Amino acid sequence: MIPTGTLLNILAVLLGGFIGLACKNIIQPAINKKIFFIMGVFTLVLGFSMAIQAANFILMLISLILGTIIGEYYNLDLWVTNTLNKTKHTFQIKDESFSDGFLTAFLLYCVGSMTIVGAIDEGLGKPPDILYTKAIMDGFSSIVLASTFGIGVLFSIFPMLIFQGGITLLVFVFQDFFPISLIDQISSVGGVLIIAIGLKILGYKQINPTNMLPSLLIIIIIYLLQAYLVY
Repeated sequence: MIPTGTLLNILAVLLGGFIGLACKNIIQPAINKKIFFIMGVFTLVLGFSMAIQAANFILMLISLILGTIIGEYYNLDLWVTNTLNKTKHTFQIKDESFSDGFLTAFLLYCVGSMTIVGAIDEGLGKPPDILYTKAIMDGFSSIVLASTFGIGVLFSIFPMLIFQGGITLLVFVFQDFFPISLIDQISSVGGVLIIAIGLKILGYKQINPTNMLPSLLIIIIIYLLQAYLVY
């Protein structure tokens, strides 16, 4: 099983990212700040559109609280930052926005409903039309992101391959592992995380989206436990 849709998605992000990097020095600083602001507002809108589709807001809230507590307790942000700093050192990258670009691109590209639904469809043997559409969208988004955040956006292809491609392979092996209602819940929690990253882009420093990432795992566990108890 080759995750063709994910591989094409990665190629689109790389192509858009390289175009964005090439245009980074061409765009004037004042314009770049405005693009930065637009990206923050767009991220908020995208996050809200995903979050309000939650089928069960109580499960969403519980998963966000527990996930954030776990992330804060283990200081996930520090671990991710140290890992990214090692990556920067290994590749001799001096871009100060590397971490922000990496995490922003990862959240935008990997926690949306199109990611999950598209990966599941491909895993079930359906044509990956959703992922093809997503690849086009991500390709254009990466132009803006790379011109704003730098090379860190390109490195987001590695977690995309693991996360998006992993879902495809998992579903291919276990078939109906993800019910549609669970997909909706994961997408809604992802929407809140995207809202958080949007606030951070706009300069709100009191929130840490990275430490909220365990919420995506917690919502799956809570959903499956609830389904088991009800059954």
